Amino acid sequence: MRIIADGSTPLSRAALADALENDDGLTFEPTAPLFLAAGDRLRFEDDALVVLRDGGVRHDLLGDWYWRCRIRPTGAGSRAPAAR
Repeated sequence: MRIIADGSTPLSRAALADALENDDGLTFEPTAPLFLAAGDRLRFEDDALVVLRDGGVRHDLLGDWYWRCRIRPTGAGSRAPAAR
């Protein structure tokens, strides 16, 4: 699903996200899967991803940024699939 993160375009439906990519090839992976409600607005600010909710509630999300082509670490706690 393509989500516009301009801070003013509301989501048309609810979504569950474990990573969000921007047009520059960077991926933001929140520390926990993120539930986005219909009507939420997203904005990338400096090194953070911000969720703006109805009523002016603002959530600065914790997580990691990395390039899309980065090799994810494997091992304990990793979500990468195990080698066969």
